[in-house]
Order: sequence, then structure tokens, then C-alpha cells
Amino acid sequence: MPARATKKTEPAHRPAAHRRGSRPRTATAASKIYSDLRAELVSLQRRPGEVISEAEIALGYGVSRTPVREAILKLSDEGLLDIFPQSGIYVARIPVAALPEAIIIRKALEATTAQLAAERATSSQILVLHSILERQREANAAADRGAFHQSDEMFHATIAEVAGYPGIWTLIQQVKVHVDRYRLLTLPQQGRIARTIAEHEAILRAIEAHDPAAARIALEIHLESLLTHISATQSLNPEFFDERS
Repeated sequence: MPARATKKTEPAHRPAAHRRGSRPRTATAASKIYSDLRAELVSLQRRPGEVISEAEIALGYGVSRTPVREAILKLSDEGLLDIFPQSGIYVARIPVAALPEAIIIRKALEATTAQLAAERATSSQILVLHSILERQREANAAADRGAFHQSDEMFHATIAEVAGYPGIWTLIQQVKVHVDRYRLLTLPQQGRIARTIAEHEAILRAIEAHDPAAARIALEIHLESLLTHISATQSLNPEFFDERS
């Protein structure tokens, strides 16, 4: 595979795209394209190794290549895209070496928010968490992994809000970008979603009981499982991963 290019590299392009609706303002175009493309990359709608075409994206949004290039460079900085000289832009593979550290950071931060949530949760906030868990059960029953992932994210974000530190979840989202891609690959595994729901139930029971220590432990157990499944998930989906350090 060719060496990665610097940010100034002019990538090759491949046409063919879908239109994204009304043309965004020039000032916000790069931000909109970045947000949309990042969501597609993290959700694995765009698979590792897939070619990314500046021309295609610019046509779809009705803009010049300048805001597209800005968005692509930002995504390259995050490790979601690879830019190769004289070759093109490709969706990056999930870096195996980066996963353990990101999971450990996330676990440390979320263990704290779970503990604080158990100390501070009001009755109405606990009801909100119960309603989110019910959405997860419904998504599991409907075999809707996309809906489950969304409600899973909402559950963790709400715990941070209940704790009084929603900014911690914002920080976690930056840290866990590759973890999310890896985690989505675990969801089709037999019984995985049901186990995740059971782990969420344990976290919520501790929060509802206002037991900070139990909430912290339940959250740590929940995220620890991500560490133990890396090798198995990689074995099942080798084309999604990059073993380079």
C-alpha cells in the first residue's frame, strides 16, 4: 500500500454521488460535510478501504472542492481517512493498537460520571434512563442495530448529564471514535445486544439505589467487556482492522 500523503496532497477522484439537498452556505459547508461524512465513517456506512471522491461529495452538496477538502483533512487528522499521493483518499481501517488506550480512557471518565449520577439523580432523571433502556429493548426485539446504537449512546450521554458534567461525554466522543467503529462490529454477535442491555440495567439499578460505588463498578464491568472482545472481533472481520502500531 502506498505511503500516506501530507495534508497538501491532491488526491485522485472518483465520480458518482447522491445529492444532499439544498446547497449549504459557504461558511458552514465544510462543517456540514465534516459532520455528515464523519457520521458515515463512524457508523461504517463507508467501509474501510472504500474510495472517497472529493468531486463526488462536492457535486452532492453543490459546493466547490475547497470545503470538501477542509472536511477531509480534518477527518484525516482524526485517523478516519487515509490520503495517499498519486492514488486517492480511502476510508481508514480501525487501528487495533489504539483501541485499548481509548477504552481505558473512556472507562475512567464514565466510571466517574456513573458514580456522580448515583449521588445526584432525581426521580425524573431516573425515569428518563428507564425510558431509554426500554428503547434499547424494543430495538433488540426488532433486530434494529442502528436504533440500538443510538439509544445506547443516549443512555451514556444522559448519565453524564445526570452527573452534572455533559462536557465529559463530549470529550469521550472525541476519544472513542475508533472504539465506536469496532463496537458496531460486535453487535451482530449472538447475544451481544442482550448482554449490553443487562449491563445497562445493572448500571441503572445502582444509580436508582443511589449507590455510587456499585454504579462505578457496574460501569467499569460494562466497558471492560470491550477490551476482552477485540481479538475475537478482529478475527471475524479482519478486513476492517489495521494492525500497524
